[in-house]
Amino acid sequence: MDFNPGKYYNILESLVSIFTIDQGQVKVLLLRKKSEPYRGYWILPGGIVSNDETIEMNMIDSIEVKLGLKDVYLEQCHIFSNLDRDPDDRIIAISYIGLIDNVSALFKREDRDDIQTAWFKIGDIPKMAYDHARILKKNIEFLRKKIVNSNVLKSLFPSDFTLPELQKAYEQILNVTMDRRNFRKKFITLGLIEDTGDTNVGGNGRPAKLYSFKEEIKERNLF
Repeated sequence: MDFNPGKYYNILESLVSIFTIDQGQVKVLLLRKKSEPYRGYWILPGGIVSNDETIEMNMIDSIEVKLGLKDVYLEQCHIFSNLDRDPDDRIIAISYIGLIDNVSALFKREDRDDIQTAWFKIGDIPKMAYDHARILKKNIEFLRKKIVNSNVLKSLFPSDFTLPELQKAYEQILNVTMDRRNFRKKFITLGLIEDTGDTNVGGNGRPAKLYSFKEEIKERNLF
């Protein structure tokens, strides 16, 4: 049987949707493209996988070296292999979601002069290049399935938070409205969180209690 290597030649790339919670808003990190095609459009962080690295190595390099972010929770999501993904090459994409708390995203990040990045609310995404809007949409759907897991939540809220902040994040990701009393009752009775004894200051109205996730919690679905 004749074998034509060119027929089976494919380029692999890794793409990640990194999410955080900023002042009660769920946001995703995007990069502005500086070259054609799609110059000025926004894209997901990622990179082309070379022959001397794994996809996981490439993903970590894209996040830590290119973006300067550390301690990002990562999970592989989907594979995108449409023939028209890229106008120039045959490229197959492997997508990930990344989760990082806002404090780490703000203070642990190292600035990079050669790239322009920005955080966008998931309900207010700018125009994106290639099929990255579709990939981001699929990754948000994946996050909706994962957010009911207690350990995933802990990646977004490792430090003190109020229950209204937690509920707001749930409602944005799941695109639902939840009853405040039922939400509060569920989280308190599950034994996943504990009262820190402190309250938030500087907000409007009555100060709210601050909670944190317990150090050792069993992985479980919350809803």
